[in-house]
Amino acid sequence: MKTILFILISIVGLTATVSGLLMISVPSGAIMGLSVSLLDQTPFSNFLIPGIILAFLVGGINLLAVFFNIQRNANRYNWAIAGGVMITGWIIAQIIFIQTIHWLHLLYLGMGALIILLAFQLKGKWAV
Repeated sequence: MKTILFILISIVGLTATVSGLLMISVPSGAIMGLSVSLLDQTPFSNFLIPGIILAFLVGGINLLAVFFNIQRNANRYNWAIAGGVMITGWIIAQIIFIQTIHWLHLLYLGMGALIILLAFQLKGKWAV
């Protein structure tokens, strides 16, 4: 379970950080094949602010969870739970704002939920 958790937070941390940095570097979304029209129902005119949130909050917290898991820090599972909550919240907010669901939304929503469940289990809060 520890290995699966580590792999999941690593994937989420790396992909969120890289995607967020790409959004920051090209706020039009062109580098990722995104159209600014996706943001019509949102308070954003381009992908700069969403990119900052994705890279630093979602990606950053998950990368901190990776770091603390490598260090075997006592709070490593709390950081993993926070990372899972961040990706899950990000995906739910994204679905609500852009009013569409892509298969990647379901994949990352599932990964976020699995991160939360695994971290709680490893923390010893639930028994199997």
